[in-house]
Amino acid sequence: MEKAREIIYFKNYFFDFFDKQSEKVKSKIDQVLFVITVADRIPKKFFDHMTGTDGLYEVRIEFGSNIFRVFCCFDKGNIVVLFNGFQKKTQKTPQSEIDRALRIKKEYFDEKLINIRHENKRKNK
Repeated sequence: MEKAREIIYFKNYFFDFFDKQSEKVKSKIDQVLFVITVADRIPKKFFDHMTGTDGLYEVRIEFGSNIFRVFCCFDKGNIVVLFNGFQKKTQKTPQSEIDRALRIKKEYFDEKLINIRHENKRKNK
């Protein structure tokens, strides 16, 4: 099966969340991430844009009566960069989790820009 997207993990934010989950929840998360990598069009059930967040998306995982979310963004079109995850306990996504994801997203792109600048300096020497 050919990949439509690549998933990368920025620092340990995703794994800090993932490692705390039960084996069954981890398996469900892995299944949803697999769908994201291979589906031409990702079902909204598993993946959706967060309105008003400047390019922030959420991976949606349901296991039994539990709901989990993992924030992410796209980079270079087909790369999905995973950030923080949490268990959703209310209908509304907590603003503190959205704010944290936006800080991590900014950190990701800031570090990427710094790395590009360093690379360009090395090439120009």
